[in-house]
Amino acid sequence: MALTQRLEFRQSQSLVMTPQLMQAIKLLQLSNLDLSAFVEEELERNPLLERANDGTEPPVAGEPAPEQAEFSEHDESGFAYGDEASADRSEMANGSAADNFEPVPEEWMNRDLGSRTEIEQTLDTGLDNVFSEEPAEAAARNAQDAAPTAYTEWGGGASNDEAYNLEAFVAAEVTLGSHLAEQLAVAFSQPAQRMIGQYLIDLVDEAGYVPQDLGQAAERLGASQDDVEAVLSVLQKFDPPGVCARNLSECLAIQLRELNRYDPAMQALVEHLDLLAKRDIASLRKFCGVDDEDITDMIGEIRRLDPKPGLKFGSARMQTMVPDVYVRPGPDGGWHVELNSDTLPRVLVNQTYYTELSKTIRKDGDKSYFTDCLQNATWLVRALDQRARTILKVATEIVRQQDGFFTHGVAHLRPLNLKAVADAIQMHESTVSRVTANKYMATNRGSFELKYFFTASIASADGGEAHSAEAVRHHIKQLIDAEDPAVILSDDTIVERLRESGIDIARRTVAKYREAMRIPSSVQRRRDKQSMLGNALSAPATSSDRSRDTQPA
Repeated sequence: MALTQRLEFRQSQSLVMTPQLMQAIKLLQLSNLDLSAFVEEELERNPLLERANDGTEPPVAGEPAPEQAEFSEHDESGFAYGDEASADRSEMANGSAADNFEPVPEEWMNRDLGSRTEIEQTLDTGLDNVFSEEPAEAAARNAQDAAPTAYTEWGGGASNDEAYNLEAFVAAEVTLGSHLAEQLAVAFSQPAQRMIGQYLIDLVDEAGYVPQDLGQAAERLGASQDDVEAVLSVLQKFDPPGVCARNLSECLAIQLRELNRYDPAMQALVEHLDLLAKRDIASLRKFCGVDDEDITDMIGEIRRLDPKPGLKFGSARMQTMVPDVYVRPGPDGGWHVELNSDTLPRVLVNQTYYTELSKTIRKDGDKSYFTDCLQNATWLVRALDQRARTILKVATEIVRQQDGFFTHGVAHLRPLNLKAVADAIQMHESTVSRVTANKYMATNRGSFELKYFFTASIASADGGEAHSAEAVRHHIKQLIDAEDPAVILSDDTIVERLRESGIDIARRTVAKYREAMRIPSSVQRRRDKQSMLGNALSAPATSSDRSRDTQPA
């Protein structure tokens, strides 16, 4: 077989992921907070980018430049220096002005004031009464000791009422970590114990709990498990009671020991909190070895404890959800969709600055650098504009598809998937998926994530239009909320009720939706509602018994 060389032309199409395309795809799935952080980094890195609302835009061609007041170092009167003002000053200097014109500061300073006697005759008093002979140090000391005449002088840096900030005097919020660290410095004297204690305090969450397994902490610190347990036992005695516990039972046990109420019966109750959650009072009474009256008092004591002691202190501030899209009722009965302009970064490319630099730059490396900056800035502005247009287009189509939800509520939410929206706006499903990630819509029925409107479909029992999974969840919740405490609906009964309403759904699907909404089973709901009903009925009887006891014999 012979080997030969030849030239060959081929034409093919391929998608190349350029850095600009990757940046545009990345911007689509960013939330408004992440997008603001990304734009801030680009503003710091790219000298040709600038904010559109910072007052640095170049003046528009054809518009007059803003007027600026000019001041001379010899004239503090604030006059604008024009031709007429210059002529007036020349006439004043030549003596053509009025006779009562005051001399300029230089002439006043050069004037001879005469002797001390002449000055006292002119002032009609002695110089000692006008110019104090007190030394400068004493005057400064008296001024320092004098009480402030205005509340702004107490602030230290405030020069006027507008600069006075009352929030500067507000004490910082005490966090749980700082509160425990203060107690740590007093409880331990050895550096090794303090190091272990500080490490454990850093592991405490907002509720006041530490991780269940501390073996990794001992391994990372290079300490034995016994040393970590010994330090933890001391931390569990810190304020607030119940802090640094590894689970709920331990948290309640710590608080009960603090109250001197952790007897064997209470210990058995704390160790079987699962039975208390199920309201299995008979089994609890058997494990604790007490009667009905004692178990009721013990349960009352448990309810008075704090299961999350760490929440009493300051925690990390939660970021408020800011909607990306607003949906408002229109005057014609439709819906008006608009972007939230506050979440859209406004950046511009400073072409004027680039033009001026191009005339002065001589090095090839500097030219290529600013050329890349110009290209990146232009692509960023285009990507931000394309991102805003895409979000608005997807949100508009979602509102059009889910018009029944905005008009009538959750029960009229239609099944919707990404492909339906992508086909309607002629985009790819991946683009729609990125647009709907971490984006929120403020509507007349509350604020929802855009992905909330994409739900699976549940077939109709009579062969009609399919139902949305979210609407079916809402229907299940309505049935459970309206059930009679004496007749609790089982999952099979809910399936039959839904089929009567035209919804074909399996029992396991009902159980899955019920668990997702954190609704207990029918057995647990029966216990809860009967217990609530029993408490409601026993309250009037107790009050009547007390009224009978107070009657005179």
